[in-house]
Amino acid sequence: MSGHSKWSTIKRKKEKTDQQRAKVFTKIGRELAVVVKNGGPDPNVNSKLKDVIAKAKAANVPNDNIDRIIKKAAGETGGNNYEDIVYEGYGPCGVAVIVEALTDNRNRTAGDLRHYFDKFGGNMGQPGSVTFMFNRQGVITIDAEGLDEDTVMEAALEAGAEDFNAEDGVYEITTAPNDMGAVRDALESAGYSFLSAEVAYVPTTTTALTNPDDITKMEKLIDILEENDDVQDIWHNWEMPEE
Repeated sequence: MSGHSKWSTIKRKKEKTDQQRAKVFTKIGRELAVVVKNGGPDPNVNSKLKDVIAKAKAANVPNDNIDRIIKKAAGETGGNNYEDIVYEGYGPCGVAVIVEALTDNRNRTAGDLRHYFDKFGGNMGQPGSVTFMFNRQGVITIDAEGLDEDTVMEAALEAGAEDFNAEDGVYEITTAPNDMGAVRDALESAGYSFLSAEVAYVPTTTTALTNPDDITKMEKLIDILEENDDVQDIWHNWEMPEE
């Protein structure tokens, strides 16, 4: 995906975050609790926890909230057993969609997602039906305002980044999936803050929608997926329009 279309998606996510902070905090809180239960409360030992903390900070979750969730999860025993599940499907006109969910009831979540895809002109697929159209990459984005491009690029490449792209007022840094945390930590130590830092499904090709009805359906599909409490992240190869 080009830097522009990738950033369009991130901009839209940020707008949704600002509008629906409580829901975003709840979802990230669940993710924090699960990684603490699975790997412990120390981010220096639990690399997944370190990644989710960075994700929480990028979403403007207050540090006090993060600390409280970690402490609570570390002291809990039993409770809900959540599992990570990746669902795949097609939106209108064959737009490829990947949904990452964290659920305590896979039948409920699968039923909900199947209904959403059917309702808005798509269909659920089998495992592997669309993932071949994506590469798994670490993606770190930094607001370019006030920062020298060459300086940021040099710092990113020295930290182990694979690629650097400057477009649309944003620096986008890509890494191997397993290197994302180390590159993020190195840049954070150098004083940089992030708009986002995550391991993403990055499409190898994109699909444009020209019919206004298809565009509306795709927007509604993304919206209703984001509204679902079990859905953590949504990835797609729709070449979103600028407006």
